[in-house]
Amino acid sequence: MIEQNIHEVLVNANNAFNELKQYSPSHKAAFLKTIAAEIEALGDSLLEQAAEETNLPIERLKGERARTILQLHLFAEMLQEGSWVEAVIDTAIPERTPPKPNIRRMLFPIGPIVVFGASNFPFAYSTAGGDTASALAAGCSVIVKAHPAHLNTSKMVFQAIQKAIKINNMPQHIVQHVTETSFEAGKVLVQHPLTAGVGFTGSLSGGKALTQYAAERGKPIPVFAEMGSINPVIILPNAMQQNAETIAKEYAASITLGMGQFCTNPGLIITLQHKKLPVFLQELGKQIEMSVPSAMLHKGIHQAYFSKLEKVLAQKGVNLLKQSIHVVQALDALPTVATVNASVFLENPLLHEEVFGPYSLVVQCASMDELFTVWKAVKGQLTTSIMGTDEDLANYHTIVDTAIEIAGRIVFNGVPTGVEVCPAMVHGGPYPACTDSRFTAVGIFAVKRWVRPIAFQNAPDYLLPLELKDSNPLKIWRMLNGVFTKIGF
Repeated sequence: MIEQNIHEVLVNANNAFNELKQYSPSHKAAFLKTIAAEIEALGDSLLEQAAEETNLPIERLKGERARTILQLHLFAEMLQEGSWVEAVIDTAIPERTPPKPNIRRMLFPIGPIVVFGASNFPFAYSTAGGDTASALAAGCSVIVKAHPAHLNTSKMVFQAIQKAIKINNMPQHIVQHVTETSFEAGKVLVQHPLTAGVGFTGSLSGGKALTQYAAERGKPIPVFAEMGSINPVIILPNAMQQNAETIAKEYAASITLGMGQFCTNPGLIITLQHKKLPVFLQELGKQIEMSVPSAMLHKGIHQAYFSKLEKVLAQKGVNLLKQSIHVVQALDALPTVATVNASVFLENPLLHEEVFGPYSLVVQCASMDELFTVWKAVKGQLTTSIMGTDEDLANYHTIVDTAIEIAGRIVFNGVPTGVEVCPAMVHGGPYPACTDSRFTAVGIFAVKRWVRPIAFQNAPDYLLPLELKDSNPLKIWRMLNGVFTKIGF
């Protein structure tokens, strides 16, 4: 029954995808804006439903809803401007030997995309979140597999999308909603022959499973999975000397923000055994002690947090620094920081793994060489942060090269939590942070995950898409014989 139902969904999605090819960029942009308006029109009822299902506070959800609406508008603006298709034209040189042909290329959508909703972001990474918005902007149809932890929230957002479909006369099945919660349904969705790509935000095990499903297909497809990160922080000597207490306060707030349920939570702090380190640790511990626990997203995440925390704290050489002194209620997390020497950290791979929740491990290094060794020992990350003065950065000028190898976003003198939604943002990184570090899951360039380049050689002008016609009727930026221009010819 599951296979039959999903087959029908994918056939409908493929038909909608083919219909969508006839829609103008302005029509698709209007659709995205209407989705944003319909989500906003749900008002407090949507926020209250999400709060009930996720235990997230209303104020946090207000911010996430605003971010989701912003994403939709950014993609709409991208479509209206039009240059995102990367049109390139190299005109013919018939007198050359051999003659040079006329070649034109641009990006085209790949087909129906399956989006798996994320548990920790019921709006921004779920039903109408960045994966869905970017896939629709690319010109793909979308099948959303709702996350069971906030199923009713997902249904409400999908209803808003359905209204937007009717208002804008879009293909009926351009977005579909699958509420089947079984692992089997996920596998069938990924392995259906009409599925062209997959978007996922969640655990490493979940992302690896989806990638394996895709690899087993007769025709493998891309799976763009963001699978978590420990986001290592480097505190350099002069910064520690000058700002130990301030840095400790900033990072305690980041560690406990949203009960640590952000993929950019700073789970690892690497620093020297500096004379100011005791001051830093004392203030960090004090802030963690004072932090008030609150409920985690759902029972599964709560159980996983305490299970992993218990394992880490039981490891030889790991010393508990502080935990919150407040009473822990049902589903509450327990904010925790621990410390370990670099030699122990390097010998124990378990300490390199993410503990999803309000936890961080401070690694104490005997030298800068050891600090760099620890830093390089962690696998691919979404972010890495460098706390350093100008003097520090001048003394360790190769630090940026190392950071580039490790992460997709390098933060200087700040915390990694808080991912700005803008074109310049990179929310991705080397494996296992993501399955493909060439792409971002945030910002307009997230659209690149759902497209592929196609070249036309010696095609008559009347057969070319508008973006590649001689006259440039859309007035977009194009590369014409190596020069960017909006001028037609």
